[in-house]
Amino acid sequence: MLTRREFSKMVTTAAAGAAVASSAKSYARIVGANDRVNFGVIGLNGRAYAHLSSLQANKANAAITHVADVDSVILQKYAGEAEKAMGAAPKSEKDFRKMLEARDVDAITIATPEHWHTPMAIMGMQADKHVYVEKPCSHNPYEVELLVAAQKKMGKVVQMGNQQRSSPHSIEIIEKIHGGIIGRAYYGKAWYCNTRKSMGTGKVVPVPATLDWELWQGPAPRAPYKDNIHPYNWHWLRVYGTGETLNNGTHEVDLCRWALKEVWPKRIAAQGGRYHYKDDWQFYDTLVTSFEYEDSMISWEDTSSNGMPQYGRDRGVAIHGTEGTVILDRDGYEVHDLKGKLLQEYKIPKDKKTSSADTVGRDSMTDLHFANFIDGIRNGAKLHSPIADASTSVAILLMANIAWELNRELKLDTKTGAFLGDAEATKMRKREYEKGWEPKI
Repeated sequence: MLTRREFSKMVTTAAAGAAVASSAKSYARIVGANDRVNFGVIGLNGRAYAHLSSLQANKANAAITHVADVDSVILQKYAGEAEKAMGAAPKSEKDFRKMLEARDVDAITIATPEHWHTPMAIMGMQADKHVYVEKPCSHNPYEVELLVAAQKKMGKVVQMGNQQRSSPHSIEIIEKIHGGIIGRAYYGKAWYCNTRKSMGTGKVVPVPATLDWELWQGPAPRAPYKDNIHPYNWHWLRVYGTGETLNNGTHEVDLCRWALKEVWPKRIAAQGGRYHYKDDWQFYDTLVTSFEYEDSMISWEDTSSNGMPQYGRDRGVAIHGTEGTVILDRDGYEVHDLKGKLLQEYKIPKDKKTSSADTVGRDSMTDLHFANFIDGIRNGAKLHSPIADASTSVAILLMANIAWELNRELKLDTKTGAFLGDAEATKMRKREYEKGWEPKI
């Protein structure tokens, strides 16, 4: 296992350096480099418990001073767990904007529904906070551009929660791929399998007294409250979520892009549908997507409601090259020759794995991802997933959703990521915002 000092020095992308150097200077205005970073955690259901676990693992350099959620039941439960884990009671807020006013909050973590990610991250930076934002960092391609521009303008440390970028064995094997272990890598195949159940057909019901539905919706156009949206099934509704492609595909496609050293593809295509159930789910449960580059390609396969594994794994990537193949997942990697003979293998220790019963994803790589984020704030360390780079993986997947919705191949400018000659697709790069809520920098 790498030491944290060794780990922090490892470089993932050239984009990381300049952004973090400027943000380290800005942090000096807030606290001394030897002090703990005070965190405010926003959106306290599910993944926020992994944030809590990782901040507890980094307690020597981090504290949780504030927590916020629009649901008072969720808020109260999390605040109690945070007090037990961190040894001090955080201040609880239903409205995260009050947290942003607090001068003793140095950084925020965002684990809200996805329609809030970019607007909240920008508001955090505007309040002089550093930002750890869960994947996907944005709800649409326009927000990707806005978020990157905001970070560049304000110079804050912004890391996305694609935590496999901080996995030591992933870093190791990607470096070996770049070093030629399978020759020239040219095809990355990514997949995710699950047995998600139907979300059913929702009924319009009174908003629970414990929930601030107005603030929950925030930037999204207003809609009546239904009994099958909160706290999880918003993932499958276009006005709030981005489907399985961004919910889980972000991780695997990002690994492929990292391994192949690619940025913007020249063509994107996506085919699939909602086949397994007929319900309120607005995205696909089965999807095949392709990203074609000049001399390589990436594919992403999603079977959200049929958990049949690929390569014996319910998620992962296979990187094919001129001399062999690497199969990589969160538990380790394998190196095979051109005929499939196993040449090398690594499996992480059992105590480093995510438990199959843990649906929020507490694991050592998330601990390391937070450690890297904290080091970026305190010491100017290079981020493993700076927003300028990580957001590209989000952007191409959001564009794949557009290709799926339009049911046609989309062509891109490989220098800018803009659509070529497609006014309809270009219009879909931006969402409709509730009046007064559109993010601005």
